[in-house]
Amino acid sequence: MTTTGRKRLEIRNAVPSDVRAIQNLIARAYPGFPNYSQATIRGQINNFQAGCFVALYDGRVVGYCATMRVSREMAFASHDWEEITANGFGTRHSAAGEWLYGYEMAVDPRQRGLRIGQRLYDERKELAEQLDLHGIVIAGRIPGFQRARRKVDGPEDYLDKVVTGKLRDPVISFQLKNGFEPLGILKNYLPEDKPSSGHAAHLVWRNPYVNPDEAPEMRVPRGVESVRLATCQLQARAVENFDEFVRNVEYFVDVAADYRSDFIVFPELFTLPLLSYETKKLTPMEAIDKLTSYTGRFTKELARMALEYNINIIGGSHPTRTDDGDIQNIAYVALRDGSVHAQEKIHPTPNEAFWWNIKGGDSLDVIQTDCGPIGVLICYDSEFPELARRLVDQGARIIFVPFCTDSRAGYLRVRYCSQARAIENQCFVVMSGNVGNLPNVDNMDIQYAQSAILTPCDLPFARDGIAAESTENVETLTMADVNLADLSWARAEGTVRNLRDRRFDLYHIEWDSSLAPHDHAPSGGPVPAGGHNSPGGG
Repeated sequence: MTTTGRKRLEIRNAVPSDVRAIQNLIARAYPGFPNYSQATIRGQINNFQAGCFVALYDGRVVGYCATMRVSREMAFASHDWEEITANGFGTRHSAAGEWLYGYEMAVDPRQRGLRIGQRLYDERKELAEQLDLHGIVIAGRIPGFQRARRKVDGPEDYLDKVVTGKLRDPVISFQLKNGFEPLGILKNYLPEDKPSSGHAAHLVWRNPYVNPDEAPEMRVPRGVESVRLATCQLQARAVENFDEFVRNVEYFVDVAADYRSDFIVFPELFTLPLLSYETKKLTPMEAIDKLTSYTGRFTKELARMALEYNINIIGGSHPTRTDDGDIQNIAYVALRDGSVHAQEKIHPTPNEAFWWNIKGGDSLDVIQTDCGPIGVLICYDSEFPELARRLVDQGARIIFVPFCTDSRAGYLRVRYCSQARAIENQCFVVMSGNVGNLPNVDNMDIQYAQSAILTPCDLPFARDGIAAESTENVETLTMADVNLADLSWARAEGTVRNLRDRRFDLYHIEWDSSLAPHDHAPSGGPVPAGGHNSPGGG
């Protein structure tokens, strides 16, 4: 005898592994609308996972909603979608917000009749009640407006007629039935919404368990999310073979693990000592080609150490030949679950491009770890503020900056920019650089570094924005404990609130995802200033 299993419908919080399925769902739910990038959905989840829900039917994602906490002033003021959602990423979420704001709701059109939308709204209401929030504010589409515009005197009149039952709108009528009440019309809320003529109904649901006459100030709990960070300021030294290089690296991994560090970061191009045992002088292109031959062995050893020592390793960077034959400068991140992730350097320095023909990458995304999402900016990339902002929009709270600089001026460019990234993004930035020299190895003639763990500049953090820093040009391991919960406090209640206070009515960052894989930035060109046979400079 056989039995047929009943299909199961469940609602749970969204997780980063749901991103692709959510993207596909939204394409089905809103054909003809611009879809989210995976980075945007990742940001929605990472910025406030408790407010993002998925509905699964027989294990398949059939519903999704995104929500954030905002202040009363923000929720009830006139606004558009791009402004209040930080261009869809949800970065304006505030842990001190008294209201939930719902900015995405998608249901698979093939699964109508399962009350998926109702179930998702019930989850939102339950969340508002659990957090003692005043209620939920949304901007509801009015898809029936375009068809009915000859019968009404503008969107306000249309909304009035829907409320009084003279007209029916598939979205607004549902919201009214669900306990929402209208506040008015948000004009030009979402210009892409042609059936609504770009407008939306401003709606509110009030939490019956919160006294509307009492307005207690919401405070962010000063909790503890402690993460121990270690940065290795590594001495360049000649090695006899690959195994000796690995032993030198493993020593510092072992020490950091003994101190129960969650992360250790190594410098940019810290694999260059592998050229020290070459028996003949190599041209720059021969040298870089030789280094790329170690990629497989190198990443395998990183994964082994991360797993054995139970630590997340940001493996500096290593030149890698891609599938199309180009060479890129890539940071390999080995997590303590044994997985390895890659982050390309987006901007090669002029010397990297000229001497080594290094090409710039085209992808920049957070890496999910057991301590939350992180980002990596390799040296010169830290000098471009758009990149750090993209990582933080996706939820990164720690950004690692492996660097390789030959002069104090080059180092200071990276240092000052890294400090700026920590302040403007209200995140932690961890720097790691090379010291010493390797005769006959290009880019290792001289090195200058002072590695550091940097913080925002506000009351919960280090007095000068420096959690820890190493002595200049000395091989050492520098560690510090940071509290990720302090970032939530700073973003919600800090003296300044850089992320929340961005003017999305004036500017935002758009990432061009139309590039085909490996449509890298051009390299070559005239000999860089200084003309030395060296790719470094930060």
